[in-house]
Amino acid sequence: MRNQAPDEARVIPLRPAATPARTDAPAATPRQQRPALAPQARPAREPQAPAPAREPLWRDLVGDVLRRERLAQERTLKDVAEAARISMPYLSELERGRKEASSEVLAAAAHALGLGLGDLLSLVHGELTRRTRTTRATTATTTTATPTVSPYNGLCLAA
Repeated sequence: MRNQAPDEARVIPLRPAATPARTDAPAATPRQQRPALAPQARPAREPQAPAPAREPLWRDLVGDVLRRERLAQERTLKDVAEAARISMPYLSELERGRKEASSEVLAAAAHALGLGLGDLLSLVHGELTRRTRTTRATTATTTTATPTVSPYNGLCLAA
């Protein structure tokens, strides 16, 4: 028994069939035979508003003040760490803002530098105020013409 279907298979080509080359025209290269793909339209980029300024982290401020005080006294990490009875690598991490120190460790580091804990916190508060004023002034000038005033007038609470 014989199937009545034609012997030819139905084939859908993935690429267009190559046209027979004419003898008077140069042969087409494979690149020229491919259909050109339409470039995908990219959405237009909207201008982005500047990112809001980040407030500094407490541990960064404490570390900056500790390092500044130590360098002002021309003392080494080893000297201050021994006086505070904390390890030198830990003091280094505190100064770089990598670790959050307990109040006991902060008091020990402050006393090793000849400061009280209140003195250290006061210096950190001054640094925080200075940095946030600079940040607010920069943000205020870029967004509005009126400066932002803090409702706390420099009051800082520390835990």
